[in-house]
Amino acid sequence: MKIDTKIRHVTKPGANLFLELGFSPQEAKRLQAVSRRQINDARLLKQQLMEELSVWIEEHHLKQSQVAEILMVSRPRVSDVVNKKTAKFTIDTLVEMLSRVGKPVRLAVN
Repeated sequence: MKIDTKIRHVTKPGANLFLELGFSPQEAKRLQAVSRRQINDARLLKQQLMEELSVWIEEHHLKQSQVAEILMVSRPRVSDVVNKKTAKFTIDTLVEMLSRVGKPVRLAVN
């Protein structure tokens, strides 16, 4: 059995993927705006969760290696949190980390 790995199309950075998928220009523009808003909202939430973890680390005067042991992750993962590398984490992972340090997260929906 042969697996087809030929690349047939590459979407250029900044291009509207929805337009390329065949949506009308107006719908593609709307979908892209909604998508960008959702991505930005998730990034902002991750930053807020990371900030809470960073503040906790500072308040307890802990080294990253100590925090890594508490969170049950590697020291580079702690560094990624402190440096706000949002793309490397899911919201679930950050919520779990906060829970491990005694800072449960509450979700409010407006």
